[in-house]
Amino acid sequence: MQIHRSRHARGFTVLPNAVLQDRRLSYTARGLLADLLSRPDGWREDGRHMADTSPQGRLAVAKALRELTAAGYYRVERVRRPDGTFVSESHVYDTPHTAYATAQVVPGAVLPGSGRPADGARGAHPVKDRGKEPTLPARRMAQGGRRETTPAPLSPALAEAAAVLHTVTSAEPRLRLGAAEAMTLAPLVAPWLERGLGPRDLGFALLGGLPERIHSASALLRDRLTRKLPPAVEPAAVSSRPRRYECTACARPTPYEGVCRTCAGADAAPPDAVDERARTAVRGRALVRAALSDRHPRPLAGARA
Repeated sequence: MQIHRSRHARGFTVLPNAVLQDRRLSYTARGLLADLLSRPDGWREDGRHMADTSPQGRLAVAKALRELTAAGYYRVERVRRPDGTFVSESHVYDTPHTAYATAQVVPGAVLPGSGRPADGARGAHPVKDRGKEPTLPARRMAQGGRRETTPAPLSPALAEAAAVLHTVTSAEPRLRLGAAEAMTLAPLVAPWLERGLGPRDLGFALLGGLPERIHSASALLRDRLTRKLPPAVEPAAVSSRPRRYECTACARPTPYEGVCRTCAGADAAPPDAVDERARTAVRGRALVRAALSDRHPRPLAGARA
């Protein structure tokens, strides 16, 4: 085998042969290590981004990182910031560090890490005082030793809103909520009930046109309860509607109070109009008979039929 090398002036990385020829590592792990060592100091990239930008999948990249960690080439350290938050820092080595190789750690050995012991100084790590009473909300023990937080009691209006929400969402298995989630969404259901909308209206608003995959039922319901809430009806708009009355004689709806025009005789035709309609009807019937007589003349006397 002949090796052909080029002389590079810039943009190259010098690596020891022991790293590239370490038979404990797979070729994927060695290639990933070479890629990481070629990056500048302070480079930030996680395993998911490495997998998404390479032909290997996430499982292959995760396995390669585990190999590098076991061999002492790679480690992740949690560092506490002055504000109390924690960040993860990755360290890559071109020479395996046996102190960080999980396969070669001596039992009881203390590995160097970040932070200082809790000595009472400012910024030191706090030490849990087991004799101190907890300041969290009151909790009770459930079956299996699991702790449960006792929810605060709801007002009657919010309790009714939570019950209505449970009734509506029970028809869709993907939208079934727990008691804590229903209590959280109850303040958003209460305005619907105050505006006279019931479970039928909530069902149309919450269950119609659901996506094929629902990641968070609580978030979807919160969005629809807020976005689809109908506007409140103004009292002035209700009072401006025309009032309807009924006729005191025949109970027909009328726009005014009292007797309708028919019962009052206001719609009756005058006597002259009645006589005129009668004469018109008589004259019309005479014209029809004359027209029919001319169309079918009578036979002459003495003629054979």
